[in-house]
Amino acid sequence: MAEEIRNTVILGSGCAGLTAAIYAARANLKPLVLEGHEPGGQLSLTTLVENFPGFPEGIQGPELIENMKQQAMRFGADIESKHLVSADFTERPFTLNFGKENIKARTLIIASGASARWLGLPSEQALIGYGVSSCATCDGFFFSGKEVAVIGGGDSAMEEALFLTRFASKVTIVHRSQNFRASKIMLDRARHHDKISFLTDTIVEEVYDVNKKEVTGLKVRNVKNGHFRDFPTSAMFLGIGHIPNAKMFHGQLDADKDGYLITRDYVLTRVPGVYACGDVQDRRYRQAVTAAGTGCMAAMEAEKFLEEQGR
Repeated sequence: MAEEIRNTVILGSGCAGLTAAIYAARANLKPLVLEGHEPGGQLSLTTLVENFPGFPEGIQGPELIENMKQQAMRFGADIESKHLVSADFTERPFTLNFGKENIKARTLIIASGASARWLGLPSEQALIGYGVSSCATCDGFFFSGKEVAVIGGGDSAMEEALFLTRFASKVTIVHRSQNFRASKIMLDRARHHDKISFLTDTIVEEVYDVNKKEVTGLKVRNVKNGHFRDFPTSAMFLGIGHIPNAKMFHGQLDADKDGYLITRDYVLTRVPGVYACGDVQDRRYRQAVTAAGTGCMAAMEAEKFLEEQGR
């Protein structure tokens, strides 16, 4: 039986992937959207989204994703749950391997996102969206006038902490060491800010309080003397970076030192017909609205490419 060849395959079902799907479907490309290991992307872990245009009262993250999904399907997008194992760009159409099956694609839009680094604590995972966050820009506003904690020692942590000073009454940076990976300028900015304090040689062992469905404090341990203590806080922000979901393209597409796909002219990769959009290539903004914007760009580029190929 001959393998089916799809005009456009979209990897990822977050804001970037679903926006690409809406545009590709409306262009009658009949795109196939593959959800991957985090259906809905980062927004599926978010509660109230207040900075996406068009929703003056805000909207729940999962609801926004579901709306986009229904919109894409209305115009003819197919959405399936599959995990990409590898891709072969050496021949056209491209071959995408999903373990037990292959899918052929004339164009590929990579919108596989970047996964936030978490501490891996059960209490932390249970409180994501209830005071545990990996995005100060998204959630800082909800903690106006409150004391919050930021975990990490690199530039990401300093950026999160400095941003949070706009809202929080106090920001404590919790780091496992006295040595910081942050650049000197970022570390100095944080150290000289009157709202920021540091808790070093300390790791988080538990987040309180899962039963109340809100963050009330942290159980922390001093790594030098082993002593435990409770640290009151209203929120815990993770500032330990993100991991772009792009390992399956290693050696075939250009990536930076942290694994983010490198694009030119917004969404073009070095392989004609392969586009990258959203957090898998955006380490700077990482917002739902910017991801949607690049998803639109990728779909329009795919449409243009197929037209030029006579498809």
